[in-house]
Amino acid sequence: MKKYWKDIESKKKKEEVDGIIKAPDDDNSLLGLLSDRRKDMAASRRDFLKLCGFSFAVSALSSCQSKISKAVPYVIAPVELTPGEALYYASSYINGSDYCSIVVKTRDGRPIKIEGNPESGISRGGTSARVQASLLDLYDGNRFHNPLREGISTGWESIDTEIISKLQKIVREKGTIILLTPTIFSPSTEVVISGFLKKFTGSEWVQYDAISYSAMLEANKISFGKQVIPDYRFDKADLIVSIGADFLGTWLSPIEYTKQFSSRRDPGQDMNWLIQLESNLSLTGSNADNRIQIKPSQEAAILLNIYKEIIKGVENRHFEAPSSPIDVSEISKKLVSSAGKSLLISGSNVKHVQLLVNEINRLLGNIGKTILFDSFLRTHLALDSNMEMLIGKMQKGDVNALLVWNVNPVYNWYNRDAFTEGLKKVGLTVSLSGSPDETSSILQYICPDHHYLESWNDAEPKRGHFSLMQPAINQIFDTRQMTDTLLKWSGSTMGYYDFIKAYWVDNMMRLQSEFIDPVTFFDHTLQKGIFEPASSIVESAGKPGKSGSIPFDPLSVKTGDNAGKNSTEIVFYETIALGEGRQANNPWLQELPDPVTRICWDNYASISPKQAKEFNLTDCDVINLGKVELPVHIQPGQSYGTIGIALGYGRNKCGIVGNDVGTDVWPMLTSENGNIVYTGTSDHITKTGRTYLFAQTQTHHSMEGRAFVREAGLNEFRNNPAAGNELHAYNLEHNKSLYKERTYPHHHWGMAIDLNKCTGCGNCVIACQAENNVPVVGKVEVHRVHEMHWIRIDRYYTGEEDNPEVVFQPVLCQHCQNAPCENVCPVAATNHSSEGLNQMIYNRCFGTRYCNNNCPYKVRRFNWFNYSAAGTLTGNLRDKEGMTGNLRRMVLNPDVTIRAQGVIEKCSFCIQRIQASKLKAKYENRALHENEIQTACSQSCPAKAIVFGDMNDHKSELNRLINSGRRYNLLEELFTMPSVNYLTKIKNKIL
Repeated sequence: MKKYWKDIESKKKKEEVDGIIKAPDDDNSLLGLLSDRRKDMAASRRDFLKLCGFSFAVSALSSCQSKISKAVPYVIAPVELTPGEALYYASSYINGSDYCSIVVKTRDGRPIKIEGNPESGISRGGTSARVQASLLDLYDGNRFHNPLREGISTGWESIDTEIISKLQKIVREKGTIILLTPTIFSPSTEVVISGFLKKFTGSEWVQYDAISYSAMLEANKISFGKQVIPDYRFDKADLIVSIGADFLGTWLSPIEYTKQFSSRRDPGQDMNWLIQLESNLSLTGSNADNRIQIKPSQEAAILLNIYKEIIKGVENRHFEAPSSPIDVSEISKKLVSSAGKSLLISGSNVKHVQLLVNEINRLLGNIGKTILFDSFLRTHLALDSNMEMLIGKMQKGDVNALLVWNVNPVYNWYNRDAFTEGLKKVGLTVSLSGSPDETSSILQYICPDHHYLESWNDAEPKRGHFSLMQPAINQIFDTRQMTDTLLKWSGSTMGYYDFIKAYWVDNMMRLQSEFIDPVTFFDHTLQKGIFEPASSIVESAGKPGKSGSIPFDPLSVKTGDNAGKNSTEIVFYETIALGEGRQANNPWLQELPDPVTRICWDNYASISPKQAKEFNLTDCDVINLGKVELPVHIQPGQSYGTIGIALGYGRNKCGIVGNDVGTDVWPMLTSENGNIVYTGTSDHITKTGRTYLFAQTQTHHSMEGRAFVREAGLNEFRNNPAAGNELHAYNLEHNKSLYKERTYPHHHWGMAIDLNKCTGCGNCVIACQAENNVPVVGKVEVHRVHEMHWIRIDRYYTGEEDNPEVVFQPVLCQHCQNAPCENVCPVAATNHSSEGLNQMIYNRCFGTRYCNNNCPYKVRRFNWFNYSAAGTLTGNLRDKEGMTGNLRRMVLNPDVTIRAQGVIEKCSFCIQRIQASKLKAKYENRALHENEIQTACSQSCPAKAIVFGDMNDHKSELNRLINSGRRYNLLEELFTMPSVNYLTKIKNKIL
């Protein structure tokens, strides 16, 4: 049996178990009182009962001091609103270059949950952690509340008059007005901007993306004549070779790519192969069938040798290439044998690397098959060179007005000092962004935008795939949508809603033939959320060209041989949660553990175990890298000679949650041939002598070496569907119980989690948090092992610490039929339902935590403090993140009880959804449909790795999965008979 381990210390068996669990240092807690009492006297049973009686009496009296909340009824209620019933709005999530088609759930006029839109051909019902958490951004009190002039509040009429007057003066004096935005992929917004540019002669529009794909755009222009990002079809590829592209995590369109990739991970069908070459251990690398460690400087040499092997095999031609740091012969053979059904991608922002990738894909015949240019992505169109030219003009004083919307170059431009100096020479500076940031803090005027959930908009994230955005709530603050602002300044009397409606009737209606009435067409499309006319999707091979040639001298390319042998190479990357840092003020995302390192609330320098030994470094040591100091995290699987550092941290103007969290490393980036490069070097690593504490969930839940993860190779599985799962049959045969066997005559709710599809992205964690009012506890409490997430994603390593394999396993309450927690609760707060659910009655629970101690899965959470302002003990509130403010509390789901201190909570299988669906079916006099009930985690999973349903429905997809040879239960040797089932991990190893 394979040995699995969670971190290096546990692998070396150096962990020591503390015999005593220290209670919280809080005089108001019962455990604290008991702890103090124990110090002063020998605790007899009688003393214990006396103290309990006194404590309970104090608690009962203090509970009389509950905060009074008043409910104000509607004077005139909206016609479509029924109190207590949810309304759903199809919309679109757009945040910079991030996109997802969504459905917004509202209760009594306020959005409380986001789901993926299953009608979308892009996201197909999936979401990401950022999409789920964007709901909380709506209720961020740090957003701008009204227009500002030099930091002083003003009105819209006044600020409009001033800015229009200044813009008109600039036009009369033949000056230059610049509108700076991220990539805009809204067709109607593009028209609004064009109207603005036409109105103010001499205006220019510059698009700038903090995470740049500029080199890919330039290379595609050279190779195919199209300056666009193609539509990558991972579902059509039998073999995927990725070099530093974390397409399951953050690269381009991860929700779409996860959906496509996971659709080919069923070992019973034609399963794909994934080979990942990278420096950092990424989410994609963790899910790879074969992972190969490389340095960034070696990428060009590796690609040149793959090109050499392929051109030899395809065209029988010789090509001179520098020596390769790894053997690429087998990879090249597999690519040739999968020609037309393979995919080679690179995450590099170096143009000659992307040119090599293009030529290899063209040689393999992948263009027009797995790489489509007619349905190209429109979410990334910005060129770094345009931003460089803008800053050059600003520094020369050639820019008279700068209007900035939703970009933050003072924080995330690699040469921020040049931008800041140039800004001083601009006469008029205006921010159109909705939230404070480092850039808006030094601009003259603030004309705040709506949150996207308050806005009208449309999107074309991929050519031929349109969607609409509609407001799910009236504006909370005195803000105005950016497009309305531009229309106003352009002299238009039309509001953006009327504009977008007219645009769709004039331009989109003719692309379909189903509706002839404009009102019906627009209303139907708005209700559906998406518009994907089939006629607009045409697949072609792009611009034909001569293969077998690359437009640069391969000998001039920097490779691992000439990039500096003694330097440590640094790789900068986005995290799953924060990305470039836009949502740094979101506590849900800050507290989401990184899928690989399991650290939250920080960035750090990931270093390989081998290199850490050479530098005598241990976890949490602080090192100096020249420009910055960072704590060290020793990361198994980090390529030797490299350090990984996350971008998006170190903000100082985003709000109380995100300010001063982590370290800002954007200034460490450089530019090469006009494109930002996300790698660097450091000639020395110096220990500072200081240490740092991480909030890390990685080692909080040890499984003590049991067979919690089971896996096998694809060939083994084809020979034996139960391969790697032999223990399951043995346990079924030998397990016995003193419990009377339970029967479930009506429903028996259960779940199946496919480890072969789960990528560990963390979307389910945030979806559960949003649905079930899971509190935020903050960095200090996470460090003290007090995190509250109902579902966690355990990450296990197997193999050598310098080059391990990785498996992810979501773990939640297992809803055991023989539940160890149920028979130890002294007040029956946890019990078993007639439908197989392990239930929690919060009003009964008084926090003995016997159930927690008796749970072998460690999935129960104890409210050590009053995290949600639902408690009654004074001085016990822990809310540094401001989650208990009136505005933030608008995110709470009224169908789920808010828990107070001293209470255990855990996964309920979203019982509120089960009950709502049962009542609906009863009202409609029908049986429940399969898949009618979805838990928050299963509904939003982009990989469809989680399937929920009724185990009594023998024709369901759930039953098909749990009756397969791959099914097993966690710690099934204990015979707790969980209702959560796992499917073994099957890897398709080819090297």
